[in-house]
Amino acid sequence: MSTDAKDFAAELKALAERLSVCKQVTQHDTPDEKQAWTLAHDLLDLAGSFRAFLENQLPRLRDPELDSDQLNAALLEIGEEFRHILYHIRDSEFYAYLRE
Repeated sequence: MSTDAKDFAAELKALAERLSVCKQVTQHDTPDEKQAWTLAHDLLDLAGSFRAFLENQLPRLRDPELDSDQLNAALLEIGEEFRHILYHIRDSEFYAYLRE
């Protein structure tokens, strides 16, 4: 396991343990899924997606060297990041009210 994976696992465990004391989260538990772990994973993945968008993808759009096709490719890449963000927003039962 890489250091990044160990760090993620430790951060996931710590956040899930913290969220597990919130009854509004755990009320959505099922025998197969603990919502504190689901929500922790969703929030950490969202943080990574927001960083990717803000630190890499948005600045790339500002690159004056990009031609039209490269700009389109960058926009499509952002769309895939947005798809990932929407998945994690909809994944948690705690945020079920945000689903359409």
